[in-house]
Amino acid sequence: QGTFRLAALDAYQTRCAVTGERVRPVLEAAHIRPFAKQGPNAVSNGLALRADIHRLFDLGYVTVDPQLRFRVSQRLRTEFNNGVDYYRFDGKGLRVLPDRLHERPAREYLEWHSDVVFRP
Repeated sequence: QGTFRLAALDAYQTRCAVTGERVRPVLEAAHIRPFAKQGPNAVSNGLALRADIHRLFDLGYVTVDPQLRFRVSQRLRTEFNNGVDYYRFDGKGLRVLPDRLHERPAREYLEWHSDVVFRP
């Protein structure tokens, strides 16, 4: 797990893929398909995310589609009457991606997250 975190944060230049945030204490390595659900500890199955976005990603309120665009569920608005900080990124491409193509998010994991976890 520690190796995965270091490798993912390094691949994303220690920046949040969605916001570009650089403050290290709030950055986390998120599995796209969790290890407990047969997801590998590979950078291509990971994203560097700000802690709040990571939590929303794991809960299915946000996702990254196979075209590498950030998507936000309408549930944030209906359940919490909020989410404006996240909706401003909705539909936009990721701000930061790994330089090495083999480390970029794999389509199969993004599709899994969008189909299984994300609830629009």
